[in-house]
Order: sequence, then structure tokens, then C-alpha cells
Amino acid sequence: MNKPISVASRKPALRKAPMALTEALVARTLRAVEDAGPTPGMVYMTDQDYARFREEIMASAPVGPLRLFAYGSLLWKPAGEVRGGERAVARGWHRSFCFTVQRFRGTLDRPGLMMALDRGGQCQGMVFEIAEPVAENLEALLRREMTILPAVNVPRWLRVSAEGGPCLALGFVVDPANPRYAGKLDKQAVAATLARAVGHWGSGAEYLFETIRHLDACGIRDRNLWQLQELVAQEIGRTHVR
Repeated sequence: MNKPISVASRKPALRKAPMALTEALVARTLRAVEDAGPTPGMVYMTDQDYARFREEIMASAPVGPLRLFAYGSLLWKPAGEVRGGERAVARGWHRSFCFTVQRFRGTLDRPGLMMALDRGGQCQGMVFEIAEPVAENLEALLRREMTILPAVNVPRWLRVSAEGGPCLALGFVVDPANPRYAGKLDKQAVAATLARAVGHWGSGAEYLFETIRHLDACGIRDRNLWQLQELVAQEIGRTHVR
């Protein structure tokens, strides 16, 4: 069972102005979308695949608690029970809306974009411990983050600098060789997609809004996401007239 992650004791990041992307604007992008089910032509992971990934991760894990590096939706939907939480930086990686989805937050006729860690720069996030039973909670995480083979969002041990010192934490990074990898896109193109794409899990704009809001609650501000939310707000204003 997921437990809410408490960030009440963390000081919000200072900002000069409120977000341009508001709940009211996000609401304009939301509509009821029926889940079309598995995307034709895709190979979906089986129970055996999840068990294999789970066992490989646990076999390669460092001694001690199994740590998770959260940088996006795992901040508010950890898909399994986690505990603790401290600020951390993963160097050599950055958040990026860099792979396409035709389900969840997009459809076959209007694919969306999802976020992963891509090469370069650095990423501030949070490190949590995956709670007992670790195998069960880890598999729940894998089932949420990975659905199709070959996987575009790949689990990897990341060396992060946390408040309590350096450690290895499990993160999900994009595979640039995967056909669904979109590469480095212009911010305006990303904004146009996030403002329009929606699936049965919600819209791209909603995902961006919640990511920024929860990062802010942890005292983290991502300059690129902050610029992107302004562009998405402008796109919604132009395309979702009320």
C-alpha cells in the first residue's frame, strides 16, 4: 500500500512569481479517456519478466537498505511502500520529457511524452528506502515503471550525493537506443505535446504540474521544468479556450 510522503517539514523553494501553470489551466486539459488496452504491436512484460528484473536488482544491490531515487511521479505515487526521504543529487543525469507514450498519458492518435533521466547535467531529487517486504514493493515499482519490452525506462544503480552522504540508489534512466526515445526536443514542441496529450491516467500538463508542485514541497526547483510550465500554460491558453 502506498503511504503519503511527508514533506511538511521541508522549506518550500523560494520563487519570484507563482506558477503560470495553474490547477484551473490543467483542468482544461482533462477529459474522460477510456483505456484502449495494450498497444498493438508492442510486447508486454510478463510475470516472469518482472521476477527476472526484480531478482537481478536485488542480487546487485549494495549492502543495506534498498534505496530509490525519486525525481518525478515517484515523489507522490511511489507504487509500493517507501520510508524516510532525503534530498539527493544524481550527477550526469537530468530530467527530460524524452520518450513517447500511446497509453496512460497519451493515445494512439495523440501520443504523449513522459519523463525519464537522460544523460548530461545533474538532477536534484529525493532518496527513499523501499520498505519491507522489499521484493514485493520493488516488484510493484517495476510494474508501474515498466510495461513494454524492450524497456525504454531502465532501472539502474545511480551514485547520488544525499544529505546523509553518498550512496547507490535505484533510478530509472532512458535507453537512447529504444524506438520510443524521442531525443532532445525543443521546449516549445514538448510544451505543445504536454498541453494536448491526455490518456486514462490524465494529461501531460497534469503530470508536469504535479511534478513541479511536489519538487517545490521538497525544496527543489528545476529551472528547465519551470520554463516548460510557462510554455505549457501559454499553449493551453491558446488551444483550450473556455
